[in-house]
Amino acid sequence: MSWAYEVDEDQWSQAIAHVVPGWEPREVADMSYRFGHRIYTPTRITLSTPQPDDRPYAGVLYAGAAIHGITRHDDWHETRSLQLDAGIVGPSSQAKWIQETFHEHIAGAEPQGWDHQLSDEPFLNLGYEHAWVDRRQLGPLEFEYGPTAAGFALGNLYTYGSGGFILRIGKGLDRSFGIPSIAPAQGQNAFYRRGSGLGWYLFTAAEGRYMAHNMLLVDNTRKDGPSVDRESWVADAQVGFVVNWDRWQIAYTIAVRSKEFATQDDIDSFGSLTLSMWL
Repeated sequence: MSWAYEVDEDQWSQAIAHVVPGWEPREVADMSYRFGHRIYTPTRITLSTPQPDDRPYAGVLYAGAAIHGITRHDDWHETRSLQLDAGIVGPSSQAKWIQETFHEHIAGAEPQGWDHQLSDEPFLNLGYEHAWVDRRQLGPLEFEYGPTAAGFALGNLYTYGSGGFILRIGKGLDRSFGIPSIAPAQGQNAFYRRGSGLGWYLFTAAEGRYMAHNMLLVDNTRKDGPSVDRESWVADAQVGFVVNWDRWQIAYTIAVRSKEFATQDDIDSFGSLTLSMWL
């Protein structure tokens, strides 16, 4: 769940942007707050014994705030995103209860291995990403593309550096910027503004990350707890669509991710569906 809004002049977020190199306070476009919960399990959830070759059970409960900015040039623009997340990994996230209850209601397999989940550890994570986006007209359609570089995350949940490329094609691209993202990739803020009529775009993106640390694969607190050997280089490929209508937006993303740890059997693929509304 997230809440975003356009900022007024002299809003406190502009003072934060002032200390970021190259970011002028007047370029801050909006702020957002978010609250979320994520669950990670090994592939075979019906086993009650430890699975040392698969990722550990883990729940993540978190809240965060982000500042997003845009700098417009003649035929291109820059976007920036600075975010801070805080939360907890471990039993206190209540991931065990949530998954067991949900599977009970959908008559799904009963998870058996939550006794071997990562232990409790609070976290604090700072992330930043900068993109340079060029815009062109392609017949009746608008076309945007550009690199996302200077991305990084610092904290005890994730620490990584990232770079990538985004592409959007559609109608009414000036009503929005950025694309939806799936953690740990930050992506650009998919902020949009109200407008009459229909706006839409298709997008694709690729991102590579050098993962210096990923708490969800290594139990930091209990050194003898479940863990796997992480892969240092991880890549994402995303494709999807976004539709805007008046105050509504719906976005669908499909992501394919390379192996995150050495003993992983195969790459991962998953999706995300997001519905947003201006209040």
